[in-house]
Amino acid sequence: MPSNEGGAGELDSPVPSMLDLVRLSRKRLFPPGGVELYRQIALLTEMSPGLEVLDVASGKGVPLEYFVKEFGVTASGVDLDPAMVEEAEDWSRELGAGQRLQFQSGRSDALPYRDEIFDVAIGEIGLANHCDPKDAIEELVRVTKPGGFIVLVQLVWKAPVDAERRAVLSEHLGARPLMVVEWKRLMREAGVEDIHVEDWSDEETAFRPTVVKPFPDFAEMFSVGERITILHRAWQRWGLKGVSAALARENEVHKLLTSERILGLDLLRGRKHDPEPPKPKRPAEGATAGARRPEAERRDADTGGVAVRSEQGGARPPTPAEESSGPAEAAPPSREGAEAHDETVGLPLFGEEPGEGQGEAATGASAHDAKDGDE
Repeated sequence: MPSNEGGAGELDSPVPSMLDLVRLSRKRLFPPGGVELYRQIALLTEMSPGLEVLDVASGKGVPLEYFVKEFGVTASGVDLDPAMVEEAEDWSRELGAGQRLQFQSGRSDALPYRDEIFDVAIGEIGLANHCDPKDAIEELVRVTKPGGFIVLVQLVWKAPVDAERRAVLSEHLGARPLMVVEWKRLMREAGVEDIHVEDWSDEETAFRPTVVKPFPDFAEMFSVGERITILHRAWQRWGLKGVSAALARENEVHKLLTSERILGLDLLRGRKHDPEPPKPKRPAEGATAGARRPEAERRDADTGGVAVRSEQGGARPPTPAEESSGPAEAAPPSREGAEAHDETVGLPLFGEEPGEGQGEAATGASAHDAKDGDE
């Protein structure tokens, strides 16, 4: 039977998946990747106080609790399993989170929200277990604001796997892995741009100090006593036959995670296409020109009109005709220019005595001054 978005099989499934068993633990555990992965998500999506964050397949809501406490966001969680929703709501009330942390039951291919209300939408491992991944991703995009972030934390096949084995392993896991290129294609087709991908299962990185397994390994995560408690809770829900089948699956999943290593965990982050991105404000052209013109005119007056402005507003060297005409042909300097000229007479920059090469030095200095004025 296909599994639900929280990792549980359809509510009438006779056999629990491995993710079902993990979720039956009384511990409040981060999903695979741990707190380091969710800290990275917060950084990549620029989380800050006041932003609206959605987590689909939210389970007990551990990541959302982290986002609310550490980054001040307002968070909503959706999960198909009413038991998980009830547990998450009870914890939220204990925290006193109020309206900042809410949960409700729903399908990931029919989210109970109107269009374009979230700044960040996250799809957890169980996002597409009970539905087509394409439909689930389209729903994430639908409820996200233009320019907002779409994040997937998903299992990926690291090597080719035939279709029949894919189906069996997906049912055992309680999740639906795809190749990373398939996840990226589905995101692009749904209108997601600027897709960034990180592998969270193979190597140590600056933001991940230890290698993590892509999926919870039931055999290694819990002590013998904890496993007995989980299996007892599973027996109450699925019966002895279901628990026996789940234990048989455990061996297959453990092999998949350890010896074969064909399963990985990837973080994919992108932005919803914004048809009208905000344009940067620019000062009025007239105001800019008006503010620069008096300074430019003053500098031209100081140099006797030697540096001449091009149409683009920059300074160009004088033409031979302009050099031969000399200062006498230039427009009479203004009173302000004359006073400034008097103050600079005799300074080394302008030369104390006319000498050989004086014309070239003056021209270079004038062009430099004119360039400064433009800047």
